[in-house]
Amino acid sequence: MKIRPRSKKRRPTFRRLLKTSGVKLENKLKNRQLKQQNVAKKQRKEQKKLRQAVKDAVIRTPRPLETYRRRPGENEEEGEEEFLETLPTDMMEDGDLQQMTAMARQASFITRDLSSCGPVHGGKKRTSDVVRSYEKVPRKMARTEEKEVIHLLPIKDRTGVIPQSVEREGEPWSLAGLSAAEREQLRAQKINQMKLRIASLGSAIISDPVHNIKRLKELRGMLMESDPCVAVTIRKLVMVSLMEIFKDVAPTYRIRPLTPAEKAVKVKKETQQLREFEEGLVSQYKFYLEDLEQTIKDWKQKKKKRSQAVGFQSYRSLAEVSARCLCELLLALPHFNFHNNIIVALVPLMNDPVKKVSGMCCDAFKKLFHQDKLGEASLATVRVISGLVKSLNYNVRPELLRTLLSLRIKEVEMKKDIEDTAPKKKFMNNKEKKKQLSRMQRKWKKAEEKLDKELLEAEASESKEKKIKLHTETLNIVFLIYFRILKKAQKSVLLPAVLEGLANFSHLINLEFFDDLLNVLQSLIQSGVSISVFQSVHFFMLIFVCASGDVLNIDPLNFYSQLYRMLPRLHAGAPNDDIIIVLRCLDAMLTRRRKQVTLQRAMAFVKRLSTLSLHVLPNASVGILAANRAAVHSFPKCDFLLDNEVQGSGFYLPELEEPEHCNAQNTALWELHTLQRHYHPVVRQFAVHLSRGAPSEGSAALGVKLSRRSPVELFGDYSVKDMNFNPPVAPPATKKKVQESNAPSHVLSPIS
Repeated sequence: MKIRPRSKKRRPTFRRLLKTSGVKLENKLKNRQLKQQNVAKKQRKEQKKLRQAVKDAVIRTPRPLETYRRRPGENEEEGEEEFLETLPTDMMEDGDLQQMTAMARQASFITRDLSSCGPVHGGKKRTSDVVRSYEKVPRKMARTEEKEVIHLLPIKDRTGVIPQSVEREGEPWSLAGLSAAEREQLRAQKINQMKLRIASLGSAIISDPVHNIKRLKELRGMLMESDPCVAVTIRKLVMVSLMEIFKDVAPTYRIRPLTPAEKAVKVKKETQQLREFEEGLVSQYKFYLEDLEQTIKDWKQKKKKRSQAVGFQSYRSLAEVSARCLCELLLALPHFNFHNNIIVALVPLMNDPVKKVSGMCCDAFKKLFHQDKLGEASLATVRVISGLVKSLNYNVRPELLRTLLSLRIKEVEMKKDIEDTAPKKKFMNNKEKKKQLSRMQRKWKKAEEKLDKELLEAEASESKEKKIKLHTETLNIVFLIYFRILKKAQKSVLLPAVLEGLANFSHLINLEFFDDLLNVLQSLIQSGVSISVFQSVHFFMLIFVCASGDVLNIDPLNFYSQLYRMLPRLHAGAPNDDIIIVLRCLDAMLTRRRKQVTLQRAMAFVKRLSTLSLHVLPNASVGILAANRAAVHSFPKCDFLLDNEVQGSGFYLPELEEPEHCNAQNTALWELHTLQRHYHPVVRQFAVHLSRGAPSEGSAALGVKLSRRSPVELFGDYSVKDMNFNPPVAPPATKKKVQESNAPSHVLSPIS
């Protein structure tokens, strides 16, 4: 038995077979892709040649291959006969001669480009038919007006992508003969159709945004509606619809672009869909914001568009809707992409001469400041405002600066001081642990300390430091704006807003700024600039805030006299916002400086404030009476004003403008008896309380709700800006109860 020699060639393993089969499949796919690319290139070259041939056939005019000059006096027929006679006919047959003559008369033979077309007998029937159809086109084309084309969605078949387009039809001839009512009816029908289309697209996107995000492009394309009858209405509807869709669809985080390395990594199908959704959402949101901004720019720059679908007069309403959409997105999506771009677009509109637009933008930024807890959006806004004020050379509206009063940075420094002074938790060192704890206890203590450290990090202690840093930088920019205006634009209309802002943030002013600020204020007084009552009140507030730091080098007695002099000139009507700053001034001048204020001065202010409370609005009366209550508590001897007896010599001089010499101790607060019959219940309650000496106990004492509120807070609580009673008036009693109360006693008594 012969033993076969063992083959040296090893059998391939299963893993090797799988590897080689995978390589073969990849090579087959690459070859197939290369073949498809080559076929596509050939098709593109053939199409290019065919287009070039058609273009040459249309442009070129038929001309003979060779021209001969006619002799003078020779007609056309004789010249043609002579041309035919010159041809060499000795080597041609009669049929060939006739064929050459016929071909010479045809323009297609003369103008045929042999380099771009295929051979005469080698082309397919389809190609020859195409060339013949192009040859039938006249060489001299008549000038026709270019028609507007609407590009539709393409169709894809086996051959490839086929573009689709439709010529835009103009207004039908029958529309010219319609009446106004019929035209309006037709317009309403078109608007209803477009509304249904917008609603269907919007509902599809909101119901499944991941798979239907591409429909945003179709909806955004409706912003270019060119039908003059419905263009303005449709564009407004699309703007508002897209705004609501983005507010509903946008995630609660900022989408960042993917890096090339992240794009190269293979991910799951769901992750890829989410990436495509985020990318499409960000791109469409960006295009939408650009459309809104461009609409506003066209209105501001008074640009006339080529298409007359929207008249220039209608661009103002479109710009107002665009600004409104931007304001809504500013408040609804402060965390999303392009928020700083929205701020840059809206801040210049705060200075717009159109009050509707500027008021809408100012209100939006006030709300943004109120809801901004961390401070990033506030800092970005303040930076843009600072640049705008400087670029316009301080020629801006005062309302723009008054929006800064809504910044939420009033108690940041106080919170920081509390955190600094709070006792920090002390961790045990190793020696203390060994002395006091056992081995198992040390182990548990170590785990507990580790957990405590992690919890401290999780409590966002880092975000608190970031918040304080952002607020400090914001406040520095705000003070920079104010100080620039005080130094360079003292006669500007912005001076009241600057003084109001400095008074509002006065408790946050750094001591390092006091010297410069006082120098500027002194130069303002010495320059003789005319200051209104409202500006003066803010000026006094600022002065006495600086005085509270014991760094004031000005005698404050003069400012007491000036404030006492202007109290009767305060506004008694609806715009009584100046009462708020007066109440703050009284708190800084009387209550906080009670040790530096004489009794005569305090009684003079209490008397004048009581007179002022008679002719102002109810909320102002409540605030002034609350300020009088604080003054009576600070100066208990003011109860002289509740007695009719005269204290000392002389008599009261109400017209004297010096509070120290008006003899206020010789008068009485008769205004309180008048205010006890006031229609406002809180005013009546305060009048009774003060007339009894402002007691803290008893029937005339105030409740907890009123006694613990400051005068400024009470002024805001009982505001009448909404033109209604605050608190509301109780409903009248029913007639039945009134009749029962007026009935005689024998009727109401039970029958015995």
